[in-house]
Amino acid sequence: MILVDSSVWIDHLRSRATRQVLQLRSMMSSTPLLVGDLILCEILRGLRSDAEARLVERGFHQYEIITLSDPALAVIAATNYRFLRARGVTVRKLADLIIGTFCIERGHVLLHSDRDFEPMERLLGLRTV
Repeated sequence: MILVDSSVWIDHLRSRATRQVLQLRSMMSSTPLLVGDLILCEILRGLRSDAEARLVERGFHQYEIITLSDPALAVIAATNYRFLRARGVTVRKLADLIIGTFCIERGHVLLHSDRDFEPMERLLGLRTV
């Protein structure tokens, strides 16, 4: 399955025609997509009004919304953070660390446009679209 990061969803909602948004749009009607709870929160918190947030939230219910972390995954994410830090890489956002670790551990592919995931691809085997 493909998990779509908030970086791509936000660009999509802002009508930006990035490579990742075009990939997302080509998959929206034919490919099962996952939306993580943290990703949904990141998207909804940036909207300007409650009405807009309700509308966008309803649109996401066509996809499978999943919980991204649990105690075991939190431990693995912390291990990944230390592994990356020992190699001179600091993941700036906790949510990105959880999202990347979730995809690695559950065998999902990530569609993103966020540079924090690049070291996870290179050093941890994160698969991306």
